[in-house]
Amino acid sequence: MATTPKTSYRLLLASWRQKIIYLGFAGIFVVFSIALRHQGFLDPDNLLNIVRQTAMISIMAVAMTFVLSAGEIDLSVGAMAGFASVVTAMTIRAYGVAPGIVAGVLSGLVVGAINGFLTTRIGIPSFLTTLAMMGIAKGVAMWISATAAIPILSSSYAFVFGGGNIGPVPILLLWTLVFGVAGHLALRRTTFGRRVLATGGNETAARYSGVNTRSVKMRVLLLSSCTAAIAGMLYAGRLQSGRFQFGEGDELSVIAAAVLGGTSLFGGMGTVVGSIVGALMIGLINNGLILMGLEYSQQLLARGAIIILAVALSQQKRR
Repeated sequence: MATTPKTSYRLLLASWRQKIIYLGFAGIFVVFSIALRHQGFLDPDNLLNIVRQTAMISIMAVAMTFVLSAGEIDLSVGAMAGFASVVTAMTIRAYGVAPGIVAGVLSGLVVGAINGFLTTRIGIPSFLTTLAMMGIAKGVAMWISATAAIPILSSSYAFVFGGGNIGPVPILLLWTLVFGVAGHLALRRTTFGRRVLATGGNETAARYSGVNTRSVKMRVLLLSSCTAAIAGMLYAGRLQSGRFQFGEGDELSVIAAAVLGGTSLFGGMGTVVGSIVGALMIGLINNGLILMGLEYSQQLLARGAIIILAVALSQQKRR
């Protein structure tokens, strides 16, 4: 079939929208580099600090890409991170580092299994399931820790899980790269990734094609909770304590990063690389606005306006 001018225009527009996050990131970086050149924006320590501050968001955004691409959502990731940090810190204090790591990962498996079971077997929408789990996870973390910070005294744990550097390179950057590469390959090069996109694109058609859509949704919710648990363990390692406040509000930043990067809220479309760039873009904006000396209220206004504009330009799927 011949390509009409109208079709060519739509293809060009879609291609441009796919690249808007990268163009936006580059544009914001250049503007801040010029405007804040005397405030130390381009200082290597400042740039590495942006990476450290956004690493946990980036890692959770990788998993959120799978969840959104499958047509679901997970609002419990922030509370899950705080819960896992407390579980890990308490277990390390009582039994040592290795059991603490196992306990942190298991906490993510348990919460993910509950979210997946309630969503795929009971039929409760993931929005409501994970919204309820957000409150439960935070409440349990507050209860078992008595709302107090649980210190982590292991220097080896702190080094590996967020606090260390290999030369000038933060360990958190390596964690981000590992999750980013693994997530990108899984989404683009594996059967599971294709089934995730098919499930979110058209669940009925995917089911008739032989895709076990309930299993796919169960697995992406498990992946999301486990990844959030690891992010909580990284919070605990970087700040050498477990606290229920860790990850508070991160669910909004994680979803925003994924959508900014080109993942559709309607399912069927996702990009891991874009999600990580979206997370870095949010961190870049936060850092630049702080260096500009804006008041907190002004920072919120500017950040919200920039994110809305970016999402409006990059959103591809129409109702």
